[in-house]
Amino acid sequence: MDSLLSAEPLEKPRLLAIVVAGFIGFLGGEIVAALLQALGVAVTHFPGGLNALSRASAPPWWANVLGLLGLWVGFGAAIFYAYAYGNLTNLASQWRPRVSDLSYVVLGVSAQLLVDLAYRPFHLAHLDKPEHHLFGSTRGPTFVVLIVMTLILAPIMEEWLFRGVLFRALSEGGAKGGSRGAVVLAVLTSAALFALAHGEPLQFAGLFFLGLILATLVWRTRRLIPSIVTHVSFNGVAIAALVSQRSGH
Repeated sequence: MDSLLSAEPLEKPRLLAIVVAGFIGFLGGEIVAALLQALGVAVTHFPGGLNALSRASAPPWWANVLGLLGLWVGFGAAIFYAYAYGNLTNLASQWRPRVSDLSYVVLGVSAQLLVDLAYRPFHLAHLDKPEHHLFGSTRGPTFVVLIVMTLILAPIMEEWLFRGVLFRALSEGGAKGGSRGAVVLAVLTSAALFALAHGEPLQFAGLFFLGLILATLVWRTRRLIPSIVTHVSFNGVAIAALVSQRSGH
């Protein structure tokens, strides 16, 4: 397989500018999400207002939809900046799917099962807090909307930003961009940023482990589809467990 080490770009990505843009994009997305949710509170006359919404353990479906959309606006702005002004170029086969990509479903499922097994001896409570916060008691069409957003759209946006932009900027930019050391450091750093961005301390180790796998896939395959399929499958196990729990099985 090709690796990022085999392709020396004519002009290296602007490492610092792209990392700063990613940080600003993330913060900007949080702000846009808050503004959209504030609008939702005003339209729906949510009891207690925005303060009550921010403290809700299981927010209404529309708040989570608006929150995700706002966050992705920030992600999209950071991605646009990286490609338009950060000297980052698309990998030649970045979005090219292959039948063999279906094999990465096994990798994603296996990664989730390994994380579950690693956490089990610690008997940690509230590990399902993110799922409960996101889906709450939502059912019917709105439940399907949230599943599509978290199962398909979230992995696409996260892979594009954390692997397609930040990992590549970290591995290809800088004085030692393209060296094996730079790639290893980029894998570790992008995985840590990915885990931190979720804001769930108990989930950090598992998300960091997943981030290592996903960045390595992009490094080895020079495409985003394998990491997206793996990410979708990883999320799919948790969502399948939630659906099974909802159905009483």
